[in-house]
Amino acid sequence: MSAVSAGDTVARVGMYRWRICALLLLATTINYIDRQVLGVLAPFLQDEIGWSEIEYGYIVTAFQAAYAIGLLCTGAIIDRLGTRVGYAIAICVWSLAAMSHSLVASVAGFMVARFLLGLGEAGNFPAAIKTVAEWFPRRERALATGIFNSGSNIGAIAAPLLVPVVTVAFGWQAAFLVTGLLSATWLVMWLVTYRTPEQHPKLSAGELAYIRSDPVEPSVRVPWARILRHRQAWAFVAAKFMTDPIWWFFLFWLPKFLHSEYGLSLLGLGLPLVVIFVAADVGSIAGGWLAGRFLRRGWSVNRARKAAMAICALCVVPIVFAVQADNLWIAVALIGLATAGHQGWSANVFTLTSDMFPRQAVASVVGIGGFAGAIGGMMIATFTGFLLETTGSYLPVFLMAGSAYLLALLVVHLLAPRLAPAALETRPEAA
Repeated sequence: MSAVSAGDTVARVGMYRWRICALLLLATTINYIDRQVLGVLAPFLQDEIGWSEIEYGYIVTAFQAAYAIGLLCTGAIIDRLGTRVGYAIAICVWSLAAMSHSLVASVAGFMVARFLLGLGEAGNFPAAIKTVAEWFPRRERALATGIFNSGSNIGAIAAPLLVPVVTVAFGWQAAFLVTGLLSATWLVMWLVTYRTPEQHPKLSAGELAYIRSDPVEPSVRVPWARILRHRQAWAFVAAKFMTDPIWWFFLFWLPKFLHSEYGLSLLGLGLPLVVIFVAADVGSIAGGWLAGRFLRRGWSVNRARKAAMAICALCVVPIVFAVQADNLWIAVALIGLATAGHQGWSANVFTLTSDMFPRQAVASVVGIGGFAGAIGGMMIATFTGFLLETTGSYLPVFLMAGSAYLLALLVVHLLAPRLAPAALETRPEAA
């Protein structure tokens, strides 16, 4: 009887909102494919175009700088213009920027293309999160967010499979054109499909009522200055600043590392990178599951969250031995363990915001932390370029990666020893 009732409820409510979620999943997948094209092609573009390690570092830094700026600005722009137009502008910018890579052949040209790509791509997550808020009742938002966010891992896995094949068949310019055209195709689908629920002709009255079934809450504003008075905010910012750069290093330098250390061809990079990023996907799920397991055992939020973070941090430590690994697959295993550790860590770090802050402040705290992580990414990009140019050794960066998470956990514990909720005053937004 209950199964029949549940089925009847689904039939009455409708499922159109999940088509919107599928669009967000596709956009996030394309977002990660676009940003990874350069990383996959870097070893071979460096030989063909002749840029130095320092210059490659500058190219990566340009993306990070724009991404940091975009994280600060795009949310407000999307709020002002509306989700449909704001998201369309963001993906139009990143689609054109992705394709513009095929027209450049200098360091300065790549820096401009990467900067524009970073500006556009920074709009994806704010727009997707706002779309979920518009199209899903509160009880389904976590699931919808988890579904579209999985596109980042799908994109990270797809890029090393797609990009080498296109490049070998049609040239490196085609790789940028094809991925940019994927974004342009999505843009057309978005403009044709997306309206607000109240304006959508294909949404049933029953599903609209279901989407709007939550009690209406007054909008409130939490100024950043008020957030940053609290140590809990700085704990999250420190965690992002110290560990996000390691993930950016994985995205943009692992193909170069595998090529230089093990002589992998462009096509040969595919399988090792897929294994590494599949491990990251598993780690993302396992990290969240682990904290939940501890909570179900009756542990406090503080103990459960930090224990899960400690285990994830320890998974990254063995990466320091990857540089000395004589066998490719030993190195891949160590790096895969580290990427799994990072994603498990990241799942718990993001949850710290809802552990310590009221719902109205979570988006702002995440934005501040993302900005800090992008600034850290700029620093590691510049540092790695200079390091490789002068020493040719990846060891110092891998040593940094192996220690960063444990040090970040220590800082988090010192700033938020009990993960106590921050006592924030909120003020209603002006009408």
